[in-house]
Amino acid sequence: MDRRSFLKVSAASLAAIGVEGTAADMFARTPSSRPEDLSVLFLGTGAADWNGRDDRGEHRRYSSIMVDCSILFDLTMGNIEMIPSDSRPETIFYTHSHGDHYSPAAALKAGVKKVYLSQTWYDIARMDFMKAVRETGAEMPEIIPLYVGQPVQVGDIAVTALPASHTTRNAFEQPLIYLIEKHGARVLYATDTAGIPAAAAKLAGFENHGSTENTLTGLIMEATMGMEHHIDYRIFGHSSISDVERIAKVIEMTGRYTPSDGQPVYLTHLARTLHGTQAELDRSLPYPLKAAYDGLEVVFRPTPVFQCTT
Repeated sequence: MDRRSFLKVSAASLAAIGVEGTAADMFARTPSSRPEDLSVLFLGTGAADWNGRDDRGEHRRYSSIMVDCSILFDLTMGNIEMIPSDSRPETIFYTHSHGDHYSPAAALKAGVKKVYLSQTWYDIARMDFMKAVRETGAEMPEIIPLYVGQPVQVGDIAVTALPASHTTRNAFEQPLIYLIEKHGARVLYATDTAGIPAAAAKLAGFENHGSTENTLTGLIMEATMGMEHHIDYRIFGHSSISDVERIAKVIEMTGRYTPSDGQPVYLTHLARTLHGTQAELDRSLPYPLKAAYDGLEVVFRPTPVFQCTT
């Protein structure tokens, strides 16, 4: 399939819509029409070096997503304007404690009632939230420690914590990536991480010695280092475009990744200083990679909706 055909199929099969740089209520959203669909709204797609609109006229908020209008993954103050007014997410999962992903004040402002994060920094997070509660007068949410490999059920969605290859200033903190499952849809949300650790692949059911029974149907992955900067010190905690391309190719060729026809692998956590504009990324990214942008909403389905020929 050529790239033009791929883009047309992608739009039709995923019902993905959005306008970069606008508040959520300023564009028409297309919610999932089937109860088994898993919807993801990108509240932000930028790495830590984004600070407002750049000299190219583009703006990416810090990386964050909302799943099925009810579950947040990371959140900062800049992301709040992207939450649609008809959504009331009360649950948040944090990947790690870096300030471009974690803000207790933002979670309280958004009305979060349950907070999930790695047990390796539970005590620190609890103190942070207690301080934010004192300063804002908001109600203290429930802080729940997560263990690697532990699934959590939120309505009809299961979220499993997996280890990331990343570090923070907290020497013993284990950053996380997440497997998100709903009615056969299995989406890996992987940011921030240098590739996918073997332990994470094993726990998610797609490592090289495992069976192909539990395949991924969707992949959202960071590509902080861009395409031309893969020889970079960030290699120990972040991924490049070529890293993501290779991972997607390997798991698809070995039957461990079975997306719907035309479904892209979505890139997020894009660095202002290491990537081109959205238009440049759209022109240059290899199939099936696609740069997500703030406000993009996509739908992941458990099985292919149709078959296309090439």
